[in-house]
Formats: sequence, structure tokens, C-alpha cells
Amino acid sequence: MSTVLETTGLGKRYGGTWALRDCTLRLPAGRVAALVGPNGAGKTTLLHLAVGLLRPDAGTVQVLGRTPAADSGLLTRIGFVAQDSPLYPDFTVPDLLKMGQKLNQRWDSEFASARLERLRIPFDRKVGKLSGGQRAQVALALALAKRPEFLLLDEPVASLDPLARREFLQALMGGVADDGTTVLLSSHLVADLERVCDYLIVLQESRVQVLGSVDDLLAEHQVLIGPRRAAAQASPAGVASVIRESHTDKQSTLLVRTNGPILDPAWTTRDLSLEDLVLAYLADPSAGVLPGPSPLGMDLTS
Repeated sequence: MSTVLETTGLGKRYGGTWALRDCTLRLPAGRVAALVGPNGAGKTTLLHLAVGLLRPDAGTVQVLGRTPAADSGLLTRIGFVAQDSPLYPDFTVPDLLKMGQKLNQRWDSEFASARLERLRIPFDRKVGKLSGGQRAQVALALALAKRPEFLLLDEPVASLDPLARREFLQALMGGVADDGTTVLLSSHLVADLERVCDYLIVLQESRVQVLGSVDDLLAEHQVLIGPRRAAAQASPAGVASVIRESHTDKQSTLLVRTNGPILDPAWTTRDLSLEDLVLAYLADPSAGVLPGPSPLGMDLTS
């Protein structure tokens, strides 16, 4: 299957407030996708709709070609780790592994046990007594032991220290590499996501703002440094739009989306990081949506 997650005009509201609205996206199979956005942008709502914990109030959502809230059989094919890695605090790790085996048809007990032993997770201690990093690793091992085709993670490393975050992400990549599992990982920690993700979804004000391959997005954007630019002055040739700009008395720095080479010798160009790109778009909610699937299947071009 070429598409794992597809939404068209997807919306969910609580009372009179839309938590997610007009959300249209397509996530190709085999990707490790970063889902980023400010608090309240709709990230958790999107994940809950994708796993069937919520039903949409508008539009449609398809996961692995099925409708999540209407197809309980889909749960055998997806894994989900919610915020704070919720686990039964009075269970030991063997208790959780036994429960996982009873509830999941494709359960790989040997994989889960070996992974947790390698991470030196105490098997004789109740989960509620484990550290935050250890609980996160247990939750990830349980999700991966389902051998899911699609794995969704909601802020799984937010409360971890830098070393624990690195160990978690290494375990994640090791766990999905062999199976080709598609991953959707929500996080505010863009620097960490840059190490592991090859696809980007940015939600802003409950809508998709940025969508696409990380390599393609970074190739389409550059930072330009040149002479002080007047507000009404035309952009250099090759600039499709200016996403963000800053100025000193003599110099302007522009983060731009390009539609061709920047050949003007007055401007110096440099590449940017994924974090630079994300922060630039989040700083300007009015910045146009990048190319991605429209409800009619056409490409959107800002």
C-alpha cells in the first residue's frame, strides 16, 4: 500500500471550538514522519482520530485503507504510544508482556523481552516504580512487539533527559528498520526529530501548514544574506516567497522558498536546518501551505 494515512477536510470540534479543521494530508508508506506544531494545533486530536479513539465531525480519515473508528480489526495492524506512556502502574514488565500476548494476534514476545533485557529494564519491579525513561522504553517495546504496519507516537520523549531521548530514538529506529514500519511521531523537540524523520507535517491553527519530504523541503528553502532590503523592494530572481526576514542597518537576512537558482552576486546563500524551517513557518501562521494533496487530489502550490 502506497499511502498509510490519508485525510480529506478532516475536522474535530469540542463544543464550539475546532481542535482540528480542514486537515488534508497524505502520508506515504515507509516514512518516519515528524508531526509538529504549537500547543493546541491539533496534533493529539489528529493522532486520536487516526487510531479510532475519536470520531470526526467533518471530513474523512483513512488508515491502511480503512476507517479507524468503524473498523476494530485495524487495531491489530497499528501501534500507539500516548502522551506520558500510560501503563498499568501495578503491573510488572512480565505482566504487561503476558497481557500483550493475549490481546494481540501478531505479538512477538521474544522481540519485546530481548529488547527490554538489552535496555536493562527491571522485570521484577512494578511499572509505576520505573523511571520516566524506562516507562517510555517499555511502552515503545510493547507497541513494536505488535509488529505494527503503522506506529503513532504522541510526545513520547517530552519528559526525558537528552541521553534517555537519544536511547529512545535509537531504539525506535532499530525497531522499525527491519520491518519498514511507517511512523508518525509528534514532538516539540525538532532537533531530535531531524535525526530520525524523513517526512514533515506541520499543524498550525488546526490546519496543515507544511507537508512533504524533509529532503525536498530543505532543498526548496535557503537563507539569503545581502544588502539592506527595503520593504517594497522586489525579491531576487529565484525567490518564490519570503517566509521570514530580519534586518540591520546595512544587511538583510531572508529565509525564502525558492523556485530556481539564486544567481544575484549581491546575495550569499546558505542551507538551513529542519529546525530553522519549522520555526520560520510557526512564526508566521499566514505563510502559505506547501505542496501537498488537496481534497481533489491536485497539488496545492502557494
